[in-house]
Amino acid sequence: MTERFPPLRENGLDPDPLVQFQGWFDAARAELVLAEAAALATADITAQPAVRMVLVKSWDRRGFVFYSNRESRKGAELLANPKAALLFHWPSQGRQVRLEGKVEQVTDEESDAYFESRPRMSQIGAVVSAQSRPITDRQKLDERVTELEAKLGGAAIARPPWWGGYRLQPATYEFWQHQEGRLHDRILYSRQHAGWRVVRLQP
Repeated sequence: MTERFPPLRENGLDPDPLVQFQGWFDAARAELVLAEAAALATADITAQPAVRMVLVKSWDRRGFVFYSNRESRKGAELLANPKAALLFHWPSQGRQVRLEGKVEQVTDEESDAYFESRPRMSQIGAVVSAQSRPITDRQKLDERVTELEAKLGGAAIARPPWWGGYRLQPATYEFWQHQEGRLHDRILYSRQHAGWRVVRLQP
């Protein structure tokens, strides 16, 4: 009988985890909406963890980039403890990819370029929302949107200084493939001086 999900074998993996990730991402994107959605885990200086979904907008040899209000809870936690984890989960593929590493802010030029590419309402939302802070009711937020739209008219919206990108630089990648009986395949890439060490983990 054909297995629903193929086994994950070391000899079928690319030695470069970024290349391996791109292959899995392309397969997920072919059939899923928002395949770039990932859970981002951070922790404050007391080690209290928090997790939320973000959209990972780009990745390359330097790392994986997402954007946020830097005065939000996640921004405060990344300032105090610049380490994080990302989890991509593609259920129809039976796959997960876990990344862990240091986080740095991207340049203003990168943040500006991405902000300019966003839909106008997303730009407005970034300006009016003091992310993670309390507000009395939804009407107050809607009023801010209306006021800003009236003030701007059709003028371009500048990126607010408190909003920008972060880049997670993976020290590890874990590729997880579902198998029957919860005997899942788990392959861990760990950064070494000259490349990557690849080991299999027990499920």
